[in-house]
Order: sequence, then structure tokens, then C-alpha cells
Amino acid sequence: MAGRILITGAHGQLGRAVAAACQDRQLEHEGRDIDTLDICKQHDVEEWVVNARPTTVVNCAAFTAVDDCETHEEQALAVNATAVGHLAAACEKVSAGLVQISTDYVFAGDENRPYTEDSPVAPRSAYGRTKLSGEEQARKAENHLVLRTAWLYGHGSRNFVEAIRNQIEGGAESLKVVADQHGCPTFCDDLADALLDLIAAGVHGTIHTVNAGHTTWHGFAVEIVNLLGVHVDVRPVTTAEFPRPATRPPYSVLDTSRLESILGRSMPPWEEALARYLVRS
Repeated sequence: MAGRILITGAHGQLGRAVAAACQDRQLEHEGRDIDTLDICKQHDVEEWVVNARPTTVVNCAAFTAVDDCETHEEQALAVNATAVGHLAAACEKVSAGLVQISTDYVFAGDENRPYTEDSPVAPRSAYGRTKLSGEEQARKAENHLVLRTAWLYGHGSRNFVEAIRNQIEGGAESLKVVADQHGCPTFCDDLADALLDLIAAGVHGTIHTVNAGHTTWHGFAVEIVNLLGVHVDVRPVTTAEFPRPATRPPYSVLDTSRLESILGRSMPPWEEALARYLVRS
């Protein structure tokens, strides 16, 4: 994996994790975010990539405010899809690989068994639609790797774990958390390690990359409370009791058999990953 790795969205929780993993492995890397590169500007993207001549570009930039995507779908499409096309075209000019981060929201969520990479896609939200379009744009690069992940949390950004912790530190004695949405909580540090391992293995195509196991948002919150060692009542509620602008997939557990066959291992169990995150944060 000799050569330079470029990272977009470098200030976000995943971008930070990828940069840290590169640093740990002594890989040459460079990160940009909106303050130094607007990936929606094709000329700027091409200039950066062509001048840097990387072996791989890892796109961690995205419009991830799921509910805001419903009212700003055109803007979300520009960031989550059109800009990915700019990156793909630039990568082709220098024969670089492109790693695109996608999401479980490309699935409808009406199944009752884990989705494989080949399962039919049918996003039910603007966020899911724009991210699916981003996958299609990424595949325009000959050497592309689309990683679908889910329920991300990591250091240096807002996430579900910190939302729960903030409520507890704010004095909440009870919490109401949705218990009828099933997915795979994923620690950015573990995703970053898997991502670099996949690049090193020279893998192309689409791969599901989430921590092992699955739970509900309620189960996730209960584990957070338990690991923090606090006494807070976490009450299960239904999605219908907390309506949101964007439809969430009720069941978006991802099958990671392909990942395991390539790396010879799964990513760590989500409970163990959460414990590591809380120790370090």
C-alpha cells in the first residue's frame, strides 16, 4: 500500500479515525475538509488529486443530517453523489483507487434477515437516495471500493453515544429510546482499520463493514448506560411515538460474510467496541 492516501471530510469522526489509522501504520496521507477543499467544485478536486498523485482517495465527506436531507435533497445530492463523480473522474486521471463510504439506508429495511451486498436496494429517504447515487458515481472509477456501514460513532463529533451521555450528564433520570429499529452500531476506529486492510488487500467492489452483532437503538442506549455505570431508566418506545421527517429503515442489519472471507476475521463485537470508545473518550 505504498504511496499517498488522500482523505476528504478529514475533520469528521470517520476522517479523523482514518487519518489516525494511517498515522499508526506510518502511511503517507493528507486530509482536506470544507475549509480547504469543496468537493462539489470539480476543478478544485481535479487539481488536488492530480497534483498529489495518490494511490487511493478515501471519501469521508458527506451530507449526513438525515432529516435535513428531506428538505435539502438537491444540496445533499450535490455532496453525496455529484461530488463523488468528481472524485471518481479525478482518480481515473491518475489511476488511483476510490473508497466511497455508503450506508445501510440504501435498503428499505422491510426484511427480517441481514442484507448482503447483493440484496435489492430501495432507499426510503432522501439521505438513502443520495447515498445510493453516490455509490453509482463511485463505480465510475475502475478501481473503486464502496463500503456500506451503519450507526457510526467516533471521536471528535456529535453522535448517538455522546447524545445519550450528554442527557445523563444533564441530569436526566430516564430516557426514551426507539426500540423497533434494528442495526449495527459501528466504531469509526474499527471501520478505519478494516478500510485500510481492504485497501492493502487490493479489494474492489462493494463490502459491508460494520461491527459484529446487532441491536436496537434502545439496546444500544442500555449498553451505554451500563458501561457508564449510572442508574438511568431507559424506556423503550416505538418509531411512531417519535415521528421524524425522514423514514428510518426498521431493520437494516448488514451481513458481513464477504468482509470476513476477505480479511479472515470479522470486525470486533459492537459491545466491545463501545467499551473501548468510552474508555478513551
